[in-house]
Amino acid sequence: MAQAEQGRAAGPTRAAQGRPRDTTIDARATEAVVELLSTLPYSALTLEGVATAAGTSKPALRRRWKSLPGVVVHTFISILGTTPTPDTGCVHCDLVHGITNLAEVFEDSPITRALPGLLSDLEADPELRAHFLRDYFEARRATSRTVLEHAVERGEIQEGLDMELALDLLAAPLYYRAFFGHQPIDAGLAERTVLSVLNGIATPEWRRHHEP
Repeated sequence: MAQAEQGRAAGPTRAAQGRPRDTTIDARATEAVVELLSTLPYSALTLEGVATAAGTSKPALRRRWKSLPGVVVHTFISILGTTPTPDTGCVHCDLVHGITNLAEVFEDSPITRALPGLLSDLEADPELRAHFLRDYFEARRATSRTVLEHAVERGEIQEGLDMELALDLLAAPLYYRAFFGHQPIDAGLAERTVLSVLNGIATPEWRRHHEP
């Protein structure tokens, strides 16, 4: 009887533990999405296809991300990352570095092809959309905001700056070209974008010292 009681007591503990989590699925799913997007449009991507390419199952993916857009958001953040805009005290250098970093990934990875369709899908999932904006969009934007705020403190950027508009202007050319593909994301895009914005928001003193 005592042994039976011990067996019943131990049973739930073993069941609760279940199978150990496969820590490689995240990386395999990322690789699978990128591989599939190199030959397929985002609209042709399926959870089944990602599972097969990742060597796992559809339920395993659902347990982690609930849906295909969830897997793609994970991949997007993994590939593009949240590499911050550096804050070295050179507003021009820092902004160019931050935009260049993102532009290079946009050029090299097929994950950017998913961006228009992904954003459309996120409208149907407010929780996932909030996760995407918080962990990718706002994470990067916050570091650029810090660079501009410090530049204002140093007297390089005009006080009373419309900070949100300035951040939009810095990011717009890159995302516009990623969405529509009407112009290339070339090596000089970051430099031209930053100089165009700074010529509008920098103080006269900064512009005098940075004339072409």
